[in-house]
Amino acid sequence: MANTQAPAAFIGGLFETHLNVTNLERSMHFYTNVLGLELGMKELERRIAFYWIGGRNQAMLGLWEKPQAQIIPQHFAFEVALADLDRAIASVTHHGIEVRNFFDAPTTTPTVFGWMPAASIYFDDPDGHLLEFLARLPGAPKPEIGIVALDEWKRAEDSVGM
Repeated sequence: MANTQAPAAFIGGLFETHLNVTNLERSMHFYTNVLGLELGMKELERRIAFYWIGGRNQAMLGLWEKPQAQIIPQHFAFEVALADLDRAIASVTHHGIEVRNFFDAPTTTPTVFGWMPAASIYFDDPDGHLLEFLARLPGAPKPEIGIVALDEWKRAEDSVGM
């Protein structure tokens, strides 16, 4: 009997993604010392490194050294707990990394996407890849609120709870 379900019915998450980088050692310093990811494996002969995200065997990020001409800025988000979002932001800013909101304005106040709902802050890696810390928010989505600062979201939540 043929299976009529779409492959999405069997997909449980995203396990692995890869980025091209111009300097493997510089990128390894960033992902190891700034973000604190655990190095899973590196192959200097092939100029690649793999990092565990969320612990061993949870998810993986691969870095592949390529010439500058092959670097196309990519984007992905690291999921963090809401309770840890401020600490994650403080940690990267401590290393001199500028964080920005969805509108590309420098700030340490996350942006909320009402349709999810989730709070996000953005920053770049050494090759200009756009990285994001994303924290899911409790409660129902509110697409009508659009994209707002986290403090505005909290005020809206507080006014509903009154």
